[in-house]
Amino acid sequence: MTPSTTHAQHPVGSGFTPASTVDDVLEGIDLTGKNVIITGGHSGLGLVATRALAKAGARVTIGSRDTDRAEQAVSGIGDVEVRQLDLLQPDSIDAFVARYLDSGRPLHILINNAGFPGLGGIVRDARGYEAQFAANHLGHFQLTLGLYPALRAAGGARVVTTTSGAQRVSDILWDDPHFTTGRYDPGLAYPQSKTANVLFTVELDRRWAADGIRAYAPHPGIVPATAFNRSVGEEAQRAMGLIDASGEPVIDPDRGKKTPEQGAATIVFAATSPLLADIGGVYLNNSDISPLDEDPRPVDLTDPDTEVPVDVVPHSIDPRSARRLWELSERLIKSPSA
Repeated sequence: MTPSTTHAQHPVGSGFTPASTVDDVLEGIDLTGKNVIITGGHSGLGLVATRALAKAGARVTIGSRDTDRAEQAVSGIGDVEVRQLDLLQPDSIDAFVARYLDSGRPLHILINNAGFPGLGGIVRDARGYEAQFAANHLGHFQLTLGLYPALRAAGGARVVTTTSGAQRVSDILWDDPHFTTGRYDPGLAYPQSKTANVLFTVELDRRWAADGIRAYAPHPGIVPATAFNRSVGEEAQRAMGLIDASGEPVIDPDRGKKTPEQGAATIVFAATSPLLADIGGVYLNNSDISPLDEDPRPVDLTDPDTEVPVDVVPHSIDPRSARRLWELSERLIKSPSA
């Protein structure tokens, strides 16, 4: 069977639009008594999501490498706590998991949101793994597996892993995901990690849905105002149409360029919407399930009027690839020589 015949990538008609915000998707939703963990919940889209979820009544735990910076950023925001977490350090992940499990609290929502931009040359973690694949996928994979007992104890939980339309660009580089034998290509490293986010979502939902744990991979759109996008530099931002001649962010949600509140909306929709109660293992866009683009075609990125497609493509939801990635990831988090 192929993804085109078995997939669940069909919009549910949520009624939301590209311009919908976190407040729109959370209207009428009460998260009192719900526990949330969000990685990178102190900056960019993560901070917007943290504010929105706490406002709706959730108790939010943020995993951050820089706890001082994170605590300053979330000071005064509802019931929010910060814990040290470095997704490139397996021991840090294990310590974070142990501390949460020791609290005895069930985990209703896990948002794997933090990302490593991977600008410049190749960066490797202590195991020799390419850092974007290691942080964006493997770190979150290890974190999620560790938190499984708390997710199961919730009696209905969601795992939300923030992805990107870049998943269209590359499948998993199965022969050399860490660029150890070939030349490093940053134009493939980030997309590979984002495809991994979607495949992880597909397989997690298949394995854990029976335990009441469902999985989602939201694409937030392009948010010029975030540090992640600003990190490429003004010249590159201008070339991509993210900022105008005066350096101001270009906001055009119908073309995928959003405010932080609009970008985080799809993440929060994935975490909370009752419309997804009986659906999982899907890629989301614009606060709805994305359709599958079964015949993706090349796009002329040099044309400033081009609307870059972001719908999910077959290689990102292939169930065989999803199972293969899960098994590979299990080996990789256990042994750097796997």
